[in-house]
Formats: sequence, structure tokens, C-alpha cells
Amino acid sequence: MDAENKSISILGCGWLGVPLAKHLIQKGFSVKGSVTSDEKFGLLTDARIEPFRVLVSDTEVIMDDPEFFNANVLIISIPPKRIETIDQVFPSQIRRLIPFIQKSGIQKVIFISSTSVYPEKNQLAREDDFLVPDKANGRALLEAEELLTEQAEFKTTIIRFGGLIGVDRNPARFLQRSTKPIEDAPVNLIHQDDCIEIISSIINHELWGETLNACCPEHPMKKDFYGKAALQSGYSAIVVSEQNARFKIVDSSKLIGLLDYQFIYPSPMDYLDALFQT
Repeated sequence: MDAENKSISILGCGWLGVPLAKHLIQKGFSVKGSVTSDEKFGLLTDARIEPFRVLVSDTEVIMDDPEFFNANVLIISIPPKRIETIDQVFPSQIRRLIPFIQKSGIQKVIFISSTSVYPEKNQLAREDDFLVPDKANGRALLEAEELLTEQAEFKTTIIRFGGLIGVDRNPARFLQRSTKPIEDAPVNLIHQDDCIEIISSIINHELWGETLNACCPEHPMKKDFYGKAALQSGYSAIVVSEQNARFKIVDSSKLIGLLDYQFIYPSPMDYLDALFQT
């Protein structure tokens, strides 16, 4: 897609949305970004992102200016909240949002989903798998995906990102927050820089109506990845669970093939090397 006279709206300018907007602006796009309160406008304005207040709940969409939906591409980056009823609440949020997309005339949508839609059945997870998510978060995202992709008025590309790492997300901090032993299972992670480049590449290639897994192609074991993160951060040695862990290995070969994409961080270990190099 040519950046000239092209506008992109990002619903949810948070950890991923703000740096993504900055990247797209550098590429020549005009970018509108949403936050949930006026107090956050300054952060967006300083980054040359046109700020809008948009609050999507399971009962209504509250916004000050419908001009937010006047765009060529809408990127939906609002992760489900960690609440017990999320598998009901989040799909309802998407249902409330869809009429605004339809009314706006937007024809291209990117929905940021997650590999949590895949159950852990000791399998290689691919986009055409028949899915029965084993967690509420996964069920919420899968239903949201289906609600968006079944719409005839616009085309939606789904990106199922793995666990997000990068910038202020030192994996060793995970060890401080959790008292559980580390499972002996492969990781499915992706760096923020790759997330941004993949979204940009989808827009540039006009790749609409697709579902794509997006994880580092290499999947080191959790004990090795978090063990290295702990060692490099000066934390105590990790404790590895003796129980056999259920797992999945998320396959991103479809994305790599369609976009001819080369990962900046092919392995999460590459991120640790870059994070701690002196």
C-alpha cells in the first residue's frame, strides 16, 4: 500500500500500538490512535499520532469524534482483560465495534489475536487447525476472530502473536512474579520489533483476509530460555517442574512464505543476547 494519502487508525495505543504508530508515521502514513482517557492525549500528540478517546465495552462504544473511523486501515489492538467472564465480555465488545466499522466504510482490518487460541495438546499448531481453546482468553479471541472474518463489508487479517517480549519486558521479571516451577516445554514468543515489522509488511503487501501465526521460528525450552534470562539478570537459579508439561509449537511458516519475511529475532535467545550485551 502506498503511504501517500493513506490513513491508519489504531484502536488501542498501548505497549504495541504506540511504537507501531511511530513506525508507520516514519513510513509516511498518517496515523490516528485511540486511548481510553483524555489524560493520555499528550503521549500520542508528542509522537505525532492524532489522538482520539474511544472506549469499547460489552454494552457500548463511547467516543468523542467518529472521525477516528475515517481511515483506510483499522488495526484492532485491544487485548482481552483478565477477568473470569472474558469469554463472554470480549466477543460482546467486538460485536459493539463492528457496526462502527461497517458504517465508516473501512474495508481493511487487522486484528491482533494470540496463540492462546491453540490448546496445548503436544502438537504443531497451524492456522487451519480445528480449534477448541482450553482457556477462556483463547475462547474469547477465537470468537472475536470469527465475528470479524465473517463480515462481508470488510476484510480482516488475523495475526496470532505469541508471547510478547522486548523493550521493558525482561523475561526474568516473569520469574519474580511467579512462584511456580518452570515447565519443561518449548516457548512461543515474539519480539515487539518483529510484531511491528510484520504488521507493516501486511499493509505493504495488501495481504487481507488471511489468518497468520506470528512467533519466532525457533522454540527453545522454557528451562533454557528463562534459565538464561535469570542468570544474565543476576537472579537465583530457576526451579524446573518434574511433571510432564503439555505444550504446543506454533508454526509461522505460512507468514514467512506469504510475506517473504525474515525475523529480526529468529530465536528468543537472540533477544536475550541483545538485551544483556555490554
